[in-house]
Amino acid sequence: MSTKKYGKVAVGGTFDKFHEGHRLLIEKAFQIGENVLIGVTSDEFGGLKGEIEPCDVRMSNLNLLLKDRSNYYLARLEEHYGPTVDDPTIDAIVVSPETEPTAQKINQIRQKKGMNSLEIITIGMVLAQDGKPISSSRIRRGEIDSNGKIIKEPKK
Repeated sequence: MSTKKYGKVAVGGTFDKFHEGHRLLIEKAFQIGENVLIGVTSDEFGGLKGEIEPCDVRMSNLNLLLKDRSNYYLARLEEHYGPTVDDPTIDAIVVSPETEPTAQKINQIRQKKGMNSLEIITIGMVLAQDGKPISSSRIRRGEIDSNGKIIKEPKK
C-alpha cells in the first residue's frame, strides 16, 4: 500500500538556471505524489521571461537530475495551465507563493469543466544569503549562484 497522499501531482515552471527553489518544489511533489507531472515552459512561452536556455536543454537537465526515478513525466507548456486543466487524474499541484494565483485560476477552469479542484500545496521561497528569494533571473544577472550564495552586490 502506498504512503503517498496523492496519485498524481503536477508542478510547473521554466526551470532555467536550475536552483535550490526548483529542487525544493520538485522534491515536495515527489514526497506527496505517487506520480509527478513536471510542466516545462516551451521556448516560445518561457522566452517571455527573457534570455533562457532552450526547452530541450532544460528538459534534458531535469531528466539527468531525476535519472534515478521513473515515476515522473515531462510535459512542454505552451501556456500557463498545460495539462492541469484537462487531465482529471491530477490530484494536486505544488507551487510557490509567486505561482499560487495560477493554481487558483487552474481550479476555476477545472470547476467550470465539472472537474475536481486540485489540492494546492504552497511551499515557501528559498532565500539567498542576502535574505531575498533565489530566482533564475538573479542567477542570470550574476548576483547569486544556484545555491543563493552572493556573487556580486546588485547595483543600487
